[in-house]
Amino acid sequence: MSTTELLFTRTDPALGDFALRPLDPFCDAELLHGWVTHPKAAFWLMGDASLPDVEREYMRIAAAEDHEAFIGLHDGRPAFLMEKYDPSRLELVGLYEARPGDVGMHFLVAPSDTPVHGFTRAVITTVMAALFADPATERVVVEPDVRNTAVHALNEAVGFVPHGPVRKPEKEALLSFCTRARFEAATREASI
Repeated sequence: MSTTELLFTRTDPALGDFALRPLDPFCDAELLHGWVTHPKAAFWLMGDASLPDVEREYMRIAAAEDHEAFIGLHDGRPAFLMEKYDPSRLELVGLYEARPGDVGMHFLVAPSDTPVHGFTRAVITTVMAALFADPATERVVVEPDVRNTAVHALNEAVGFVPHGPVRKPEKEALLSFCTRARFEAATREASI
């Protein structure tokens, strides 16, 4: 699969075109290193990662059967990272009752010196629309750090409902779920 192949596209009425393409662990490692080690990405837990560490992590994801990573584009330029995983096999094994159609998700917006109002909301909306574009996806599952209040507000804005805290080896996480119906209702409300 080519890293120039667009797997999903969405036009945001206010902010323009968003897309997802496959992540290439070799070609994208330097870009990702700048993103995941930036102080604004503290909850990504890779602040001290070296460039080879980042390359190895995304090579591991690329080789995994139940984990995928994508580069998100805004108007054709790399702007965010999205990871999709099977929460019944990774991250949340034994921490909740998985259902068929559950998909786990992580996203990270690239750091910017000139933030754009509504940009992160447009990114998470794009990520969710991409996940629900797959008819097999019934529910998206997230497990952000309980202290990451900014992402909790974003999650709620696109339809996530908190289930409660779960203890993971690296953090205490707020387990939250979003069904297709809740996402569609939230995006309808946002467009009114």
